[in-house]
Amino acid sequence: MRLSFLLVFAVIAGAQQPPAPPFETKQLAKDVYWVNGGGGNSGVIIGQKGVIIVDAKTTADGGKQLLAEVAKLTPKPVTTVILTHSDGDHVNGLAAFPAGLTIIAQENDKKEQEAALKAGGRGAPPADRLPTKVVTKQKETMKIDGVSFTLLHWVPAHTSGDLIVYLPAQKIVFTGDIIATQRPDPIIHLEKNGSTEGWITTTKGILALNADTFVPGHGDIQTKAQIQARLDAIVARRDKILAMIKDGKTLPEIKAAMGDPPPPAAGGRGPAFGSLTDIVYQEATKKS
Repeated sequence: MRLSFLLVFAVIAGAQQPPAPPFETKQLAKDVYWVNGGGGNSGVIIGQKGVIIVDAKTTADGGKQLLAEVAKLTPKPVTTVILTHSDGDHVNGLAAFPAGLTIIAQENDKKEQEAALKAGGRGAPPADRLPTKVVTKQKETMKIDGVSFTLLHWVPAHTSGDLIVYLPAQKIVFTGDIIATQRPDPIIHLEKNGSTEGWITTTKGILALNADTFVPGHGDIQTKAQIQARLDAIVARRDKILAMIKDGKTLPEIKAAMGDPPPPAAGGRGPAFGSLTDIVYQEATKKS
């Protein structure tokens, strides 16, 4: 009887789960779109004969939905994918993509994906969907199916293999998770050799581009003024944290001074990433 009750309860609870919000596709310029929903934001650029995708969603199902959104825009096939970084919510949707694609990523991104695949962990698309072409320079310009792209990597920031995708003719930038508006702090993967200093360098590089529209890794479209305000706020807070570390303050003292929320209660769920205070403190004490 108890087992039957639990099964019925599980079915009812599952039925009450709200459905995932549908994908939304919004036009940025002629033949350039962005798609939110299903993980990180994706870009869709329609070329002369095919389609170039920026980031591929979180799951195979998300990848299928993304391809369905593309099919609403054009009958042209997807031929190329550019990855902004190695996180699973941007790469794992590749499982649903057709074979034989050109998949472009920064060289460290490919290394991170290979390591994740070997470990069976986060950011591990199928072995036949790993990057086929790597970016090794700070700046590489290329024409893909008649569309001009500039791909940029300054230093490790969110991860060691971040890649900024810039469309100079359209003045559009896909920032990946360098900019993610769901939280005020930068998202830094220390385990992937990201750094706050690198985030500042990369964000300054993004702001120096001749662009008007910035598609973040998560969240709504950003303006240059919004990104500048984010950068200014982070630099000021980081400088304040570093000054307190230099003065010998402990991490709890600094967190209290910075107004960080208290840690979650036992069994509670905290943020997926540390606060800016946590990250800067780890970086500074690791160096010392």
